[in-house]
Amino acid sequence: MSKALRLSEKWFHRGLWLVALVFASFLIGLGGTLVGDLPKVEARLQLDDFLDRAAAQQLREQLKAARNAEQEAQSALEQAQLQRHKARGEVQATRESLQSWLATRSVTQRAEHDPEVLIRTQALDLLKQAERQAQRDEEAQQQAALDARQQASATQQRLSQLEAQGYEQLRAEQRKVELRVFLYRLALTLPLLVLAGWLFVRQRQSTYWPFVWGFILFALFAFFVELVPYLPSYGGYVRYVVGIAMTVLVGRYAILALNRYLERQKQAEALPDAQRREELSYDVALTRLAKGVCPGCERAVDLKDEQIDFCPHCGIGLFDHCGPCQTRKSAFARFCHHCGTAARNGSAA
Repeated sequence: MSKALRLSEKWFHRGLWLVALVFASFLIGLGGTLVGDLPKVEARLQLDDFLDRAAAQQLREQLKAARNAEQEAQSALEQAQLQRHKARGEVQATRESLQSWLATRSVTQRAEHDPEVLIRTQALDLLKQAERQAQRDEEAQQQAALDARQQASATQQRLSQLEAQGYEQLRAEQRKVELRVFLYRLALTLPLLVLAGWLFVRQRQSTYWPFVWGFILFALFAFFVELVPYLPSYGGYVRYVVGIAMTVLVGRYAILALNRYLERQKQAEALPDAQRREELSYDVALTRLAKGVCPGCERAVDLKDEQIDFCPHCGIGLFDHCGPCQTRKSAFARFCHHCGTAARNGSAA
């Protein structure tokens, strides 16, 4: 069974589909650039926009000063600890030296060494006083470091409370901005989708169908890629409701279209054979025959069975015989494939 389209016509159709895809790709690129720039319409939000700027600045300065004081106190504490360890080492060394010297004196029992004992004892007492002073300095620096940490912690807590309120307002405003940007996308995408639907219904088989289909592909891409992923989600309710609504609309359209198609088929099958054949397009008839279905009712028919000349479902003639040579041929052929004689029986136009 011959195909509906000529070989050159098939390649032209493929080339036109390529035109449609290229046209759609450029439209998608332009639309993507435009949609990508939509968020720039809204001002960029910052946390400081929702804070008491004076109070926040004061707290930040206090926190900075407290951090610096904490760092300085920690450095001073480390120095004080070092001085205390140094003083303790000197006291320990002096005490050991005195103990050794006293042990030596107890052996000699020389009275002239008594003033030196007093001098060494006084030196040890001075070193112990220095150690105690170093310990007091260390404790003071520990207290200063603790006070600085507590001050920084309290300031940080007040600043965090202030910023928490600002973050809550920021998130609320960001949700509003996202909703507005989505509405911008919807306002841009929905007319494209409506126009694409009208073109699909009215112009998909027109002379300029490659541009029609290119625009339809662009509108579908804009809807499913540029709009649907950005649907606001309040616990998923919006997405599910939109999905249900789309399913209902598409399903209703499909059901009504099927019912209209079945009604048209029923009315067409009630018409006389000649009238039905006149209303059938030649290319449509050949396309359906190439698929192994009846051109009239589109039900499957065994076209290889030479005993079948009429559709067993709707009764339309599928095969007849050429007048001059009596060769069995397709009833929709314009010429006899054996002798080339033009068909007599009003073939499909």
